[in-house]
Amino acid sequence: MSGLRLVIVDDHPVVRDGLRGMLGTQSDFEIVGEAAGGAEALTVVEATRPDVVLTDLRMPEPSGGALIRLLLERVPQTRILVLTTHDTDSDVLPAVEAGAIGYLLKDAPREELFRAVRAAARGQTVLSPSVAALLLARVRPRSPGPAAKLSAREREVLALIAQGRTNREAAAALFITEATVKTHLLHIYAKLEVPDRAAAVSAAHRRGLL
Repeated sequence: MSGLRLVIVDDHPVVRDGLRGMLGTQSDFEIVGEAAGGAEALTVVEATRPDVVLTDLRMPEPSGGALIRLLLERVPQTRILVLTTHDTDSDVLPAVEAGAIGYLLKDAPREELFRAVRAAARGQTVLSPSVAALLLARVRPRSPGPAAKLSAREREVLALIAQGRTNREAAAALFITEATVKTHLLHIYAKLEVPDRAAAVSAAHRRGLL
């Protein structure tokens, strides 16, 4: 993937400067616009039509879920990746319901941010573990029953993924193929009833599997 066009939306100039400098280190990222609030963001995104918008939530109006909804109405092909310090119900749920494809916290490591931007551009959902846990608890508020039993190898794969290892790194550590790791992950997702890696790690911690 190359030439991902990005717009940064945040009402703090220092944050925008930091993100611009950080994202600018990646040869496949191009910062095509910035905005300090919702109204400016709508104008900039309509003019530049980026692949991904990185946006905070609490800014001059429109903001939060309302801004995300308006951005997607005007430029439907754009992916919205929330980057914020807020992970409460009142922030997360409206953003996700409005159509944000990802939700990261600002303390995420830079490599995680880079991966999230690329994943968002591909249309893949990206969630911080705390956000994934909140959404799962909301969807399934009752206490979950005993988790389906994970095999010893599935637990090993899950433990490595929880450490931030890639599929390739996990395969090398366990002396198995990357395809086998992917198969184990699919089984883990099915047993834990989760959609992705972050949610699997979060669910495993909640259920005492890690």
